[in-house]
Amino acid sequence: MLRQVAAGGRVRQRQTELLRCALGNLSVATRVTAGVNTLEGWEFQVFSQGGDDGIIQWLIREVPVGERTFVEFGVEDYTEANTRFLLLNDYWSGLVMDGSEGHVASIRADAISVTRRLRAAQAFVTAENINDLLRANGMSGPIGLLSIDIDGNDYWVWKAVEEVRPAIVAIEYNARFGPDRAVVVPYRPDFERAKAHRSMIYYGASLAALCGLGHAKGFDLVGCNSYGNNAFFVRGDLRPASVPKRTCHEAFRPLQFQESRHPDGSFAFLSSREEQDILDPLPVVEVADPLKAACGDGTPGRSGIL
Repeated sequence: MLRQVAAGGRVRQRQTELLRCALGNLSVATRVTAGVNTLEGWEFQVFSQGGDDGIIQWLIREVPVGERTFVEFGVEDYTEANTRFLLLNDYWSGLVMDGSEGHVASIRADAISVTRRLRAAQAFVTAENINDLLRANGMSGPIGLLSIDIDGNDYWVWKAVEEVRPAIVAIEYNARFGPDRAVVVPYRPDFERAKAHRSMIYYGASLAALCGLGHAKGFDLVGCNSYGNNAFFVRGDLRPASVPKRTCHEAFRPLQFQESRHPDGSFAFLSSREEQDILDPLPVVEVADPLKAACGDGTPGRSGIL
C-alpha cells in the first residue's frame, strides 16, 4: 500500500511538472511570436522564485552559450531553482549543490536524477573550496550558466570561481543596500544568514558591488528580475547587441517581498526605514568606487576591487 501511495505521488509530480513545462513553452512561444526582445518582457516563472526562468530562456536564445551545462548552488531540495526548467525542458545537464544532506538526499531520490543528466552534491560552498568542488564533480572550462544563491557569501564565492567560465551568471543581490553603494557583508567561511543577524536581512552584496566584480571578471550587467533579488550578467565577449549592457541604476529593482524576522522567527514586516536602521550599524566592506560601479563601468576605486 505504501509503495502504491509513493508511486501515485511520483506520477502526480511528473504530471504537474509536464503541465508547468507546457505552460513555460507557451510563454516562450507567445513572446517569440510577438517579437518580444527585452529582459523585462521575457520574465515568467516555471520553477524559479521570480521571473528568472523566462529571463534565462531569453538569454540562452540571444547569447551563444556553447556548452549546454549549468552549475547552481544554494538550491535546497531543487523544487524551486533557476535551472530546473533548463534541465527538464531544454535537456541541459549540470551540477547542483546544497549544504543540507536532507536536501541533497531529496534531489537524488527525485526521478530527474535518473531521467536527466543531473549531479547533486552535498557541500557548504565557500571561497576556499568552490574550485575543488567544481573539479571533483566534473565541471571545468566553459559552461552555459552559473547560478549563485547562498544568502551570504555570493560575491566572495563568485570572485573565487576560476575552474569554470560561464557565458551567463545569475547571482543574488541584497537590494536593501540600494543601487549606489558598492558594499559586501564581510567574508566568513562559516557565514550563515540566520546566525549573522536575527533579522535575516544582513547578507550578501549590493548590485554595484557585483557590477564592479563582474566588470573585473569580464562580465556585463544586463538586468535584474522584477522580484528584486537576482542580477544577470553576460560574458562581455559573448554579449550580442540585442542584449544591451545596463548601468546599476538602469538595472536595479527594489525588493518586492518580505523576509525580515522577529527574534522568534516570525515575519516582522518592517518598513524600508526600519530595515535600514538595523543595517546601518552593521559592518560592511567597501569593494569598489561607488560612483563608478553604479555608473556601470566597474572601474576599481583607489583601493581596487577586493
